Amino acid sequence: MKKIIVALVLFAGSFAVEAQELVWETNVTKAMEVSNKTKKPMLLFFTGSDWCGWCIRLQKEVLKTPEFAAWAKKNVVLVELDYPRRAAQTPEIKKQNEELQQAFGIQGFPTIHFANGTAKEGKVNFEGLGSTGYVAGGPSAWLAVANGFLQKK
Repeated sequence: MKKIIVALVLFAGSFAVEAQELVWETNVTKAMEVSNKTKKPMLLFFTGSDWCGWCIRLQKEVLKTPEFAAWAKKNVVLVELDYPRRAAQTPEIKKQNEELQQAFGIQGFPTIHFANGTAKEGKVNFEGLGSTGYVAGGPSAWLAVANGFLQKK
C-alpha cells in the first residue's frame, strides 16, 4: 500500500513540475523568432496580473494546470503582455505592451489572441487566428475553444 501511495505522489508531483516549466515570453520580438522557428503560433495573453479578477481566475483555472501545460508545449509559444497597477515594468516592456494593446484593439482583460507574426523591413505584421478570454468549465472547455482557432490555421 505504501508503494502505491508513493507512486501516486510522484506521479502527481510530475504534473506540478511540468506546469512550472512553462516559459512565458514578455518580449514579443523574441517570441516571434521562436514562433517562426518552431512553426507554432503565439498565444498572446493580455492581462492585468495584479488587479484583474478574471485574469487571476483564468490563470488559476486554466493557465496553471497540467492539462494546459502539456497542450501549450505542443501547440503554441506563450507570450504574457501584462498591464499591472502595482508591479514595476521596464519602459521598453511598457511601451511594447501599449503598442500591442492598440494594434490588437484590446478593450478588456483577460484577452487572448492567437497569432503568427512576421517582421519585414522593420515592421511587424500579425496574422490573427482568433481570440478568446475567460471560458467557464476549466481547462477542457478552454482548450476546446483554443483548438478551434488552431485547427483553422
